[in-house]
Amino acid sequence: MNHPLSLYNTLTRTKQPFTPLESPLVGLYVCGPTVYGHAHLGHARPYITFDVLRRYMQYLGYKVRYVRNITDVGHLQNDADDGEDKIEKYAKAHQLEPMEVVQQYTNSFHLDMASLNILPPDIEPRASGHIIEQIEMIQEILDNGLAYESNGSVYFDVPAYNKDHRYGKLSGRVIEDLLNNTRELDGQEEKRSPLDFALWKKASASHIMRWNSPWSEGFPGWHLECSAMSRKYLGKQFDIHGGGLDLMFPHHECEIAQSQASHNHTDAARFWMHNNLITINGKKMGKSLNNFITLGELFTGSHEVLQQAYSPMTVRFFILQAHYRSTLDFSNEGLQAARKGYLKVMNGLRILDQLQYPTGTAAVDAKADEEIQKLTSELFVPLNDDLNTAKSIAALFNLLKKINSMHTGGFKLEILSEETFEQMRQQYRTLALDVLGLKIEQTTDALTLLEVVLGFYKEAKETKDYAKVDAIRAQLKGQGIVIKDMKSGIDWAYEE
Repeated sequence: MNHPLSLYNTLTRTKQPFTPLESPLVGLYVCGPTVYGHAHLGHARPYITFDVLRRYMQYLGYKVRYVRNITDVGHLQNDADDGEDKIEKYAKAHQLEPMEVVQQYTNSFHLDMASLNILPPDIEPRASGHIIEQIEMIQEILDNGLAYESNGSVYFDVPAYNKDHRYGKLSGRVIEDLLNNTRELDGQEEKRSPLDFALWKKASASHIMRWNSPWSEGFPGWHLECSAMSRKYLGKQFDIHGGGLDLMFPHHECEIAQSQASHNHTDAARFWMHNNLITINGKKMGKSLNNFITLGELFTGSHEVLQQAYSPMTVRFFILQAHYRSTLDFSNEGLQAARKGYLKVMNGLRILDQLQYPTGTAAVDAKADEEIQKLTSELFVPLNDDLNTAKSIAALFNLLKKINSMHTGGFKLEILSEETFEQMRQQYRTLALDVLGLKIEQTTDALTLLEVVLGFYKEAKETKDYAKVDAIRAQLKGQGIVIKDMKSGIDWAYEE
């Protein structure tokens, strides 16, 4: 299978033609959330980005195994090796069992992802369910002389690793600069070098989440979890590892080091892909900065900076209107424009469903036919250039102008060949629904519409238009609704 798909590889800082290790199989791993709070707009970007990548690869005929984990242990407060576990800290503050916190926010995350029409992963491993695999990987790194035990904790030996490898190859960091800029943290006295990072942490007396290991009762390091889980489900080397730009260092850098230092001896993934961040007033949106808007707040309009509620498809369209590697700044204006754009695309689908190719013979206008063929052929081309959804949406709008003209009669359908017409209809639908993952949202409230219909019913009764009264009654009965004429007025009920 040979497709002209090129992707930007952070590891090589270049766009490279994509060919899988074992075509048509594609192994894709994306870092999932640490579940101690509701997902926010910043979280939506990687999961929408890699959802579209997966959808497009499936459209191209690849068989994708998509693995996205749940981090439910070991992610310490400042992403380094000190402080409390984020989930455990929340659990103590709210007097909950840590796995109650995990379950609550995993459920919330799944609901938000479903709202955004993000397909669930093929495998969704939890870090706490893979302690055995993590202990095995740590032992391999120890056996290879690239880790050491200290007071029951195990640390990765970055200077030892750097003798034969390059720590910093993904992020472009230089080890000497890192050493000069690393401040002393609690627990650093256990480390030989301040750059060393934890593979296993011995649990303090007050630590709830703990497991037995050859070194101590404790818990795994955050970086190690993804290395062990990606290897288990995708092998020692796989095709693509994705995540947000904020994970490139130290998280993904450490993953590569762990993979090379274990019995993998690979960079884990051949392609490392990173989406850029969503900013709010120019600053990264995130829990650590407390400047985030949860997806639930976006959908209900309940955050103080929101001028209105924004539907899930508006949020999805907002994210897809920018290339995934460009920054995207939150604004009400941007989301309002995205809503209009999304509704235009949906109206295009409605029109295409209504358009009927005329029967009978007519002369095909070769020039017009070629123009529609060209506009149709341009829909998917930008996706081959590093998944450029912004340009694909622009191509969709170019074709939409012609579709609207067909609807109003300015562009006569009979001058097209039936083949060109059907291809246009099918490709527009495929891009909008199957690849970009948009879906038609119900923008109307059924109860409000029902009140409007009851208003017409009341009017018909008052004017003694009994034919209309009977027609409205029959139509609503067909929908399982019965009208009740009462002394106090008109009401309705579900038909029992």
